Amino acid sequence: MRDLKIPAERHPEKAKNPDSVRLKKPDWIRVKAPGGKGYADTHKIMRDNGLVTVCEEAGCPNVGECWSQGHATMMIMGEVCTRACTFCNIATGKPPEALDVFEPGRVASAVKKLGLNHVVITSVDRDDVEDGGAEHFAQTIRAVRRQSPKTTIEILTPDFIRCAPEALEIVVAAKPDVFNHNLETVPGLYPEVRPGARYFHSLRLLQRVKELDPSMFTKSGIMVGLGEGRQSVLQVMEDMRAADIDFLTIGQYLQPTPKHHAVDRFVTPEEFKSYETAAYGKGFLMVSATPLTRSSYHAGDDFAQLRTARLEKLGL
Repeated sequence: MRDLKIPAERHPEKAKNPDSVRLKKPDWIRVKAPGGKGYADTHKIMRDNGLVTVCEEAGCPNVGECWSQGHATMMIMGEVCTRACTFCNIATGKPPEALDVFEPGRVASAVKKLGLNHVVITSVDRDDVEDGGAEHFAQTIRAVRRQSPKTTIEILTPDFIRCAPEALEIVVAAKPDVFNHNLETVPGLYPEVRPGARYFHSLRLLQRVKELDPSMFTKSGIMVGLGEGRQSVLQVMEDMRAADIDFLTIGQYLQPTPKHHAVDRFVTPEEFKSYETAAYGKGFLMVSATPLTRSSYHAGDDFAQLRTARLEKLGL
């Protein structure tokens, strides 16, 4: 039985990698350690409902802030991912279990207990499942709608690259309010950073969401500090806008362990501001670009701004 708390067992494919030098974090990256009553209450609800969160599994630096406010990002379909991206801290390998048919109900119950106005639901990749977990996503969306009809739902999905086209249609038909799929990095770094994925497939996935439902908000994000250049980031922005993506997030890559992809550099807050300005200039409705930006960080507030921006664009 694997112990996922041990890095070598959590990431067996990375165990033989040489340790890389870890750069000292600058002051603008530092965050407070998690704690307090709100954090403890959120933790208890997650455990009582037998749920996994990407906040914990991916080692998000914002977990203390978000959980203290009762905001947790649910991660469905288990805690073992069939991909082995070199940046990611989620456990990798062959998932030991089938999809849990009761999980959508438990997610819905936790959302109701937390009283969330907006929830983000993500997942591991499940390439071992024929539809990549598309129906499971749809069932989770419907379960949350039944128990918390006023809660807006944002999903952060896999790429469904090994699935029939109908898989994406199943998810879109369930009507999430925001469909997010992260490109993660620039295309030139895919072979070393995201080897199991394809840049233009991910881009096309988001474009097709808009074709299936033009009213649905689409969202994507990348990390910087992996070795990309500014021009390649600006080109990703152009590609995203060509796919009619509404919302862009850009955050600093942080190396989970010495076995993961090394941090090339820490991008300054001033550079992030420059990226934000450039992205708005290219026509995104919403941009979040800061060192600590993550896909689900302040997602509820950002969604409210996103809706307002669309109405303003339409002159309503």
